[in-house]
Amino acid sequence: MKIGLISDTHGFFTQEFKDFLEPVDQLWHAGDFGGDIDFVDSIASFKPLVAVYGNCDGQDIRRSYPLVQYFDCEGLKVLMTHIGGYPNKYDIKARALIERYRPDIFVCGHSHILKVMRDDYFNMMTINPGACGYQGWQIYRTALRFDINDKKLENLELFKIER
Repeated sequence: MKIGLISDTHGFFTQEFKDFLEPVDQLWHAGDFGGDIDFVDSIASFKPLVAVYGNCDGQDIRRSYPLVQYFDCEGLKVLMTHIGGYPNKYDIKARALIERYRPDIFVCGHSHILKVMRDDYFNMMTINPGACGYQGWQIYRTALRFDINDKKLENLELFKIER
């Protein structure tokens, strides 16, 4: 299965990102959609969507998407929440979720900082795709795509464009 991963769109999902993500089978969004539920629906109409809400999302989005997603993808356990952190610096709530679920892949957003790191302590990959939107201080807008086959994350690709 080919996965596209974005976060922190803050109301923007531009054509360059759609072009990069066109080959994916499923799109994951790690929160802070921005905009309203119509904006989210436009993303969901592009590709099948698995998502969580972020701290900037309104009640309409929070009613439609949860704070935490825990699911199986091709034999890998995936845990996704907006505010997460990274190895040795996890948010306290995210760490409790990680300890509870013991995922193979932990996905978060919020920081606008692209990070893909192996966490040997929890034996998982930690992935933050950075920010897809314009809001924030980041120099680049970013997205990821990768394959999950036979319980392996493979062929990780980065898309980045200057703001």
